[in-house]
Amino acid sequence: MDKVTKLFDTWAKGGRSEIMEREHRKTVTKFLRSLSFKKSFSFLDVGCGNGWVVREIATRKNCKIAVGIDKSKNMIKSALAKKISSKENYIQTDLKSWDYRGKFDYIFSMESLYYLVPMEPPLKKLYKLLKRGGQFFCGTDFYTDTKVTKRWKDQMKIPMDLRSKKEWVQMFKDIGFQTKTNQIRDPKSYKKWKREFGTLFIIGKK
Repeated sequence: MDKVTKLFDTWAKGGRSEIMEREHRKTVTKFLRSLSFKKSFSFLDVGCGNGWVVREIATRKNCKIAVGIDKSKNMIKSALAKKISSKENYIQTDLKSWDYRGKFDYIFSMESLYYLVPMEPPLKKLYKLLKRGGQFFCGTDFYTDTKVTKRWKDQMKIPMDLRSKKEWVQMFKDIGFQTKTNQIRDPKSYKKWKREFGTLFIIGKK
């Protein structure tokens, strides 16, 4: 078991997945509400944790299937325990070894891609997992522009791929995505960086 998986297994046992859900819910929900899912679609959440985003997406009437994958068996165990819809599907796997033959209309990832060092190979796989015209929504609080969150790498003591906003965008473009960004701030947060910088969402269209 690698260090990242071990850490997230421990966090899930200690209830940290619920804490992460609360910390991210405001900005992620605001971002998801800005999207329009008018046609029937399939959805994948990479690093789904306790599955809260998958559960939210599965309530959309046009959602055919919402899949969540996570390396941590305890995170997946928590997600399965909270499952409320037959549209939800949770799989314990790492992205690198996941052998999935289908493709998705939308892929989402919040605070997980940068644990895959370097990020280019997994990002290429996500590109292949998208249908033509599909979109990948990648949310991160860990980027150099915030100055505060870039300290996490030293504090966590696990592999983390730190990039600037500009470097995130360029990486997506180099893979082949049509790329844009959206920064969702929380003006009521007690944390200055959340008010001034917020969560960076990189949106890549195939």
